[in-house]
Amino acid sequence: MKYEVDAWVFDKNPDVCFGIIIGKGLKNSETTDEDSKVLASAEALVRSKIQPSELKTHPQVAIYREALRTVDINPNKYMNSVEAMSKRVVKSGSLPRINAMVDLCNAIALNEVISLGAHDLKDIDDDLAVRLTVEGDVFRPFGSETFEEVPTGELVFTSGEKVQTRQWLWRQSELGKITLDSSDIVFQLVGFKGMYQENFSRAMDAVQKLVEERFSGTYKTFVVDKEQREIEFSV
Repeated sequence: MKYEVDAWVFDKNPDVCFGIIIGKGLKNSETTDEDSKVLASAEALVRSKIQPSELKTHPQVAIYREALRTVDINPNKYMNSVEAMSKRVVKSGSLPRINAMVDLCNAIALNEVISLGAHDLKDIDDDLAVRLTVEGDVFRPFGSETFEEVPTGELVFTSGEKVQTRQWLWRQSELGKITLDSSDIVFQLVGFKGMYQENFSRAMDAVQKLVEERFSGTYKTFVVDKEQREIEFSV
């Protein structure tokens, strides 16, 4: 299977980078007390460094907002996952506990203030791409049983014609949702080179450690950037 990012994305954002981690044989579970404490610690860290009134202008949030603007996405209308998660934490105090995999990925995303999505490979049957939509692309909203058409020209993360995440970093599909039965997962991190390269690298390391130590799985890791826009992996 291939994963590819359209060259246009790098024309607009030369420093953006995509971390792809393919986890196999993971053993997910209900959230334990220890897992919840890890997430609570990450929530406390975000509250300590981001004030509600400064959320949009915080450098690690603002860089995602600007990246969305460059690809014609309104960051106010389609709030990226980094900002949405941080906003919930700084304003209401905590995130809902879902399951161990989701909660611990959320902890990593909060610790590094980075975009991190996990998608169950059992629902992915075609090549993956970050690209502009074309006629025939469809999206299944979270909690829905049916697909809806997607307008053309929208930047998305997609598997074939089935969109996994709309508006690039906004809303994930019901397809690929992480459940207690999820065992083979593609993790997609979106970060930036330069000032925040270390955040990206630490988040990649943290996901790898999570796969191996907490969920007893194996992994392969790839980085996609303007020099290498495409990778291949086995499923």
